[in-house]
Amino acid sequence: MVAEVLELLGGHGTVLDMTVGGGGHAEALLDAGVDRVVGVDRDADALALSRERLARFGDRFVTAHRRFSQVGEAEAMGPLHGVLFDLGVSSMQLDEPGRGFGYRVDGPLDMRMGESDRTAADLVNQLPEAELADVLFRLGDERRSRRIARAIARERQRAPIETTDRLAGIVVGAVGRRPGGPHPARRTFQALRIAVNRELEELAASLPRAVGLLGPGGRVVAISYHSLEDGIVKRAFRDDDRLEVLTKKPMRPSADEIRRNPRARSAKLRAAERVAEAA
Repeated sequence: MVAEVLELLGGHGTVLDMTVGGGGHAEALLDAGVDRVVGVDRDADALALSRERLARFGDRFVTAHRRFSQVGEAEAMGPLHGVLFDLGVSSMQLDEPGRGFGYRVDGPLDMRMGESDRTAADLVNQLPEAELADVLFRLGDERRSRRIARAIARERQRAPIETTDRLAGIVVGAVGRRPGGPHPARRTFQALRIAVNRELEELAASLPRAVGLLGPGGRVVAISYHSLEDGIVKRAFRDDDRLEVLTKKPMRPSADEIRRNPRARSAKLRAAERVAEAA
């Protein structure tokens, strides 16, 4: 949703891109005339890629290796013009088998975006069956979570589950697969990724910190891809008396964008503006 981001965050000043990834939004903002973008990511590989891609902008683009909840700890950025959250997993991470995010190509069952003391394999092999079912239901909205957790518990007794291909196969064996439908392991992988990286906790902690970095009139924009993220953003914007909500209902990608990028089909964009301090 690059056009929508530019409409909301374009102009002069500094924008904090909390999920810089490969640098797509940052590049568009800088090309549009934003004075400076600070690209934040917990993934060191993403930061290296964005620095290479955006080297032509010189010191107008800088990076910070941070988790969401660490925003603003070390950088003296001054009042910001905008903050952008493009949540979820990036295409770059999904398409790299060695990272273990995807279920279509075999790789180690990892899913860590940055430093973490546990991997997806740790959760799959160590969580009690009932707790694993709860993670799949709560974080993946997986209605067949008990059946999947039961199959995982049975299979891990035979041998540890260490690859994405084996986990995906266990899920398919447990619930079947409908021709032409979405992959049945999609929600299981989503839930494990969110749990491994504590994504919801990081988001909830970072939103008020990000708002505190905005100058009057500065805007915060968040693009989410599932209801749990969107709910956190919606409540944070609504309940923060420093903000005026700009999107009563979330903005959605156009049909043309979805055709060009099917992964955008579930995106919801919400925006809010920092109001001036009371006299």
